Amino acid sequence: MRRHLTLAATGLAVAALLSTPAAADPADDVTHHEFQVNCSVTHRLPDDPIVLPNLPGASHEHSFTGNTTTNAYTTLESLQAAGVGATSCLAPDDLSAYWFPTMFNGNAPVIPNFRQVIYYKSGIERYQDVRPFPPGLRYVVGSPNSTLEEFRAHPGRVEGWECGDSFFNWDFPAHCPAGTQLNVRFQAPSCWDGVHLDSADHKSHMAYPVGGVCPSSHPNPVPMLEFKIAFPVDGDMSQVRLASGRGYSWHYDFFNAWDPPTLAALVSHCINGGLQCDPRGYDQYKPHRGAVLGENYRLPGRP
Repeated sequence: MRRHLTLAATGLAVAALLSTPAAADPADDVTHHEFQVNCSVTHRLPDDPIVLPNLPGASHEHSFTGNTTTNAYTTLESLQAAGVGATSCLAPDDLSAYWFPTMFNGNAPVIPNFRQVIYYKSGIERYQDVRPFPPGLRYVVGSPNSTLEEFRAHPGRVEGWECGDSFFNWDFPAHCPAGTQLNVRFQAPSCWDGVHLDSADHKSHMAYPVGGVCPSSHPNPVPMLEFKIAFPVDGDMSQVRLASGRGYSWHYDFFNAWDPPTLAALVSHCINGGLQCDPRGYDQYKPHRGAVLGENYRLPGRP
């Protein structure tokens, strides 16, 4: 079922999301326009609340990060109702859900053993135009049914699978040096149609930029997510697989449930401001620009 969002129907929330960002200091060189979200894996379930909602056990297994309550019955309302801090991400006001297929080495699950990096970037040249995700926006990136060639040609691929000095592998490499981890980076579409929070295929309401510009069918630039996931496995890779299949079946899901003022502040300061921010919204190379969040990773004034 499709759900719709119109600007007229969202009142003050959308007004906050679409507020004009502060201009960057003209003396600063812009080399990045991003901030990080760092989250650890919390649980594994054969559930997918976007593709197979209300059907527990109907999916291949996923590893969930972010909101600690995510399961087959997850909705925007349930994510929000979990309450501040019900997340494995550093920012307690990010109640979003992020998930991807569980990796196995033989029958043993391979679970990331530290907080993973999810970048929020600009996918367009005019990074000043990026606006926050609307509450409840959700989508799937990649496909469990991809062929190797489709994965190689996917507009979201960055470097494929990598370990040690081996890069641009579109399936798992045969061997990873001892002490290394198997990494993957994959980017999401960053142009929204401005109407649908979801679509029948969980992709059509989103699009990738073309030539650094959002297409007219999807004119609203939102942050470009880039999952950078490291799996603690090395040596012989012959038994390594995803719950969804080979390495080229890599995909992930996102369900936005950020506190709107917090997300808006990070997008404005870091993405629109041309900074390379950590999870607090602080660019260590430009300390004079300050941070968005306090030491508790919350907006100033919030306990």
